[in-house]
Amino acid sequence: MGSGKTLVAGIFNLLGIPVYNADLRARSLMSRPGPLQDAIIQLLGPQAYLNNETIDRAYIAERVFQDAALLQDLNNLVHPKVAADSEYWDAMQNTPYTLHEAALLVQSGSSLQMRCNILVSTTEMLRVNRIRKRNGWSDTEISDRLKHQWSEEKLKPHCQYTITNDGSQSLIQQVIRIHRLILRDLG
Repeated sequence: MGSGKTLVAGIFNLLGIPVYNADLRARSLMSRPGPLQDAIIQLLGPQAYLNNETIDRAYIAERVFQDAALLQDLNNLVHPKVAADSEYWDAMQNTPYTLHEAALLVQSGSSLQMRCNILVSTTEMLRVNRIRKRNGWSDTEISDRLKHQWSEEKLKPHCQYTITNDGSQSLIQQVIRIHRLILRDLG
């Protein structure tokens, strides 16, 4: 979170690579009436939805980021649905490869389905400042979320490529280099 994954994914998309945004799709899937929504209501109560249809992200965050077991229960409901949705989406694409943007790709186990993984790296201070500016969250809200995400050091062994997003290198050049390497590896 706050590393610049969406910005990097947008550059890949400009190169013609379709991007599956797991966070946006998860919100969409969670907002649809049906078994997933019913399971979330059973787990978190009817307050999880505004007007019985729109997900109340603030309420859910307040509940799950204070209770690791509850967060895991929610992830166990949502991650399999997102994984199935992404597989379906991927099968509909007609490009040499696709990109799946997700904060918890490795942590959720979804990275095991990927040909390769790209880490977007930056300093913790930049991440926090970006999140604060983008979301308007307090330091406590940011910390509550970040403590449930793996550190870059823990993620690195699972990633074949790293893009540095701290202003020290051109993002476009890094993306183009990795894009070319992936195309070369695909033959």
